[in-house]
Amino acid sequence: MPSKKPAEGNPHLQALQNRAATNTLRTLAIAPPDKIDFFSNDYLGFARSEKLSATAQKYFTRQSGSTGSRLISGNSQFCIDLEKEIAQFHETEAALIFNSGYDANIGLLSCIASRHDTIIYDELSHASVIDGIRLSLAKTVKFKHNDLEDLSQLVSAASGEVYVVAESLYSMDGEYAPLKEMAVLCEKYNAKLIVDEAHTTGLSGNNGAGVVQDFGITNSVFSRVHTFGKAMGAHGAAVVGSQSLINYLVNYSRSFIYTTALPQHSLAFIKAAYQLLPSATENRAALQNNINEYLHLCTDLKNCSKNKSAIQYITADEKKTVDMVAEKLKSSGINAKAIKSPTVPQDKERVRICLHAFNTAHEIKLLADTVKNMTA
Repeated sequence: MPSKKPAEGNPHLQALQNRAATNTLRTLAIAPPDKIDFFSNDYLGFARSEKLSATAQKYFTRQSGSTGSRLISGNSQFCIDLEKEIAQFHETEAALIFNSGYDANIGLLSCIASRHDTIIYDELSHASVIDGIRLSLAKTVKFKHNDLEDLSQLVSAASGEVYVVAESLYSMDGEYAPLKEMAVLCEKYNAKLIVDEAHTTGLSGNNGAGVVQDFGITNSVFSRVHTFGKAMGAHGAAVVGSQSLINYLVNYSRSFIYTTALPQHSLAFIKAAYQLLPSATENRAALQNNINEYLHLCTDLKNCSKNKSAIQYITADEKKTVDMVAEKLKSSGINAKAIKSPTVPQDKERVRICLHAFNTAHEIKLLADTVKNMTA
């Protein structure tokens, strides 16, 4: 029999065609290097820092790969000592390094709860949180974004061990979670609070340790995930918590057990970033100044977010699409990314803006002026 045409009976091709028809097809592209960076997660400029590279190089070895998983040949005294340093920095008993924030969330959330337990998570949680929860055997339910009343009702009615999952700062909406209030609520109902600090590690607090430590609620949080590929300019992540939790993950977290460990040079950058964080006060101050200036310049613009964080966004009006907004920014010399469904809800597409410590006053004004011209 003659073979079918590619489009016939091919669900994968049909799915791609559906994405293309709704203008939500993802493709790989390289951002123009001559444009201003308003889209990367390099909030402090660590990823471009010569000081970070020079510090990391002190710990390089000739071996290019780790050669295996941590439980076989990929472990090292350097990694063990680094985990102890990370735990001490984050004021907790122990830490376990994963290959990425995605791996960390998958590894933690997929194994921590049994079929008799309940995981309750924010409706705007990152895909890695949702995917980890989906792999779990636990009962799962989502609460309205940052809605303490809805969360309280769900926690009070949940069965088994109850885990509440939140992000300290939501990556697409730029809003902080009410973690102090959530910690009080979880203590009231004997629930375990898990916080993903992906977009606050390096930024919050006097030394960049994160929101949980800045709020002084470390002892009220069951576990945290600290990601190194954003403000810290490195790669990988760590789950921090009690020693018993880390021991459990070493035995049951599949994304830790069955993956090749990070190589020495990746660990070296993590170590260097932690060494530089306490002294990065000028970087954090510069970032805060840029956030304040951007908010000041965009006060009267209805299509702009007014977040207190480095993550902002621009929505399109009835005459434009988010693609048109992104193209206008690009033509003005600005790299920014249109974010569409399913990353965000279909009716909440936006152009995501990330502010950085290294953005100049001229660049901030150019961004604000470009947005003003689009909304005039």
